[in-house]
Amino acid sequence: MKDQNPFETHYCEYDAWFDSYDKIYRSELLAVQELLPKNGNWVEIGVGSGRFASKLGIKTGVEPAEGIATLAMKRGVTVLKGRAEELPLDDESIDAAFLITTLCFVDELGRTFTEAFRVIRPGGAVIVAFIPQDSPFGELYGRIAGEDRFYRLATFYTKENVFTAMTQAGFLIDRTVQTLTGSPEQANDAVEAPTEGHAKGSFIVVRANKP
Repeated sequence: MKDQNPFETHYCEYDAWFDSYDKIYRSELLAVQELLPKNGNWVEIGVGSGRFASKLGIKTGVEPAEGIATLAMKRGVTVLKGRAEELPLDDESIDAAFLITTLCFVDELGRTFTEAFRVIRPGGAVIVAFIPQDSPFGELYGRIAGEDRFYRLATFYTKENVFTAMTQAGFLIDRTVQTLTGSPEQANDAVEAPTEGHAKGSFIVVRANKP
């Protein structure tokens, strides 16, 4: 129900986080930009308020919560109502699909990736940005989840969980980058450039290709 979903009722509070923690947001944005594929028909699954889509040149988003979707539309994103597990998109109609801090809010991890695989054209890519369960930020959000109106809905996954689900869906992992490699308490002190790999970061970006 809408009155029980904070992304329907308190979405401005969620969106304001990006202004309060601007350097964290910019660090995350740089990491995603590092793995942008070639231009084409792009979609962000779980577009939220459009903070990433509007900066990355993603014209279309999929979002189940109508409340927060209004902010994405104000930022120039065309929003289709739908869930990650049942995308309102045709088979092989997308060149690249983005899931940016979306995985922790989906109901079915495996189904999310099989749906992404379905809508992406052969030779296309999925770009996934997530907070690993066993990272400093993942552990922090796990501790505060019971008291946080948004993260009480979240399920964080390990890197192995995510990589396995991607490959089981048929994707071939191409490259990973990471940021937010220090403590959460100091993460907003300065913008952090992304580095290769995924061993240390609290924000991991993975690009995987559909053969």
